[in-house]
Amino acid sequence: MIMERRHRITLSALIVAISLSLAACGGAADEQSADSTEKTDTAALGKDGKPVEAVKVPVEVATATRAPVSAAFQGTANLEAAAEADVVTKTSGVVLEIMVEEGDKVRAGQVLARLDSDRQRLTVKQSEANLRKLENDYKRQQEMFARKLISQDVFDRSRFDLDTQRAAHDMSRLELSYTEIRAPINGVVSKRMVKVGNLIQLNQPLFKIDDFDPLEAMINVPEREMRLIKADQPVQMLVDALPDAVFTGMVARVSPVVDSSTGTFRVVAQFKDPSGRLRTGMFGRVRIVYDERADALVVPRSALVGDDKDASVFVVEEGTAKRRKVRLGYADGGQVEVVDGMSEGEQVVTLGQAALRDGSKVQVINPEKPVAVARSGG
Repeated sequence: MIMERRHRITLSALIVAISLSLAACGGAADEQSADSTEKTDTAALGKDGKPVEAVKVPVEVATATRAPVSAAFQGTANLEAAAEADVVTKTSGVVLEIMVEEGDKVRAGQVLARLDSDRQRLTVKQSEANLRKLENDYKRQQEMFARKLISQDVFDRSRFDLDTQRAAHDMSRLELSYTEIRAPINGVVSKRMVKVGNLIQLNQPLFKIDDFDPLEAMINVPEREMRLIKADQPVQMLVDALPDAVFTGMVARVSPVVDSSTGTFRVVAQFKDPSGRLRTGMFGRVRIVYDERADALVVPRSALVGDDKDASVFVVEEGTAKRRKVRLGYADGGQVEVVDGMSEGEQVVTLGQAALRDGSKVQVINPEKPVAVARSGG
């Protein structure tokens, strides 16, 4: 494999060198005046008076083939969690126990840590005792009211006192529940900001939880692409931290407005990763596919001469390179779609075009591998 690669590099370097040399010679020849025709004819004859065979330009070729091709917008983005939460305390106290560590998966409602709850427990017992007393008082007041021994006002006040104490008891139980710090969402503990023994104040953050299912990538897309990008279109992403993996997702949301300061609109793509390798903050290259053609005629990008609006290729026919204009479609990685101007199976020059003119004789130096351009996702 290494020897083959070195051999190909040597051949490529040789082609470039010969091409540049021939191009220079060709440029000098183009500057000669019209009265040099006789000299040119004489130079084309050998000493024996017979014509000398024209110099063949060494080239590499590829075959126009049918392959799937897609149109896509490409951009970059950092991954963000679809949902994240800072876990804060709703009461004060000393941390007695921590149940989770960074990297642990948690479920909504799961206990993450416990605070000292002695004060809250005593408050609950006190309110419960007061509640029982008022319940008994209310029962007696109810019997007396039924026998018309007390007024309506006294009975109503007894019922009010009972309802108030019930609310106070519920509040004390709620305060006791706050001593157990629970996860508000499903996710992964991404940060722990507390230690056992710390005195915690009201609303102090203790943990950060990120929900990695799904992860989101926010891309700023130029406004000219607005009519092409839609929700539910397929998305591919390459992450720098995981170069050998391609992650697939979907367009989740498309902003309906364009930012006037940047000329872009926001697109949010979502990715689900059952393997758990993707993480918040990873940098990725995102590719939004907005159209696909399953059977397009394609040639390598390296075969093109000129710009996209006035593109042409050199087609090899019976050892002769003929320049031909083509109309291009979608470009996809290392290949480009030819909409008009070529047929399947024709060979195009991919290396050595610099020395070619329409009608130049060529020598194909890679006849054993004239086919195919490998598809690229980039």
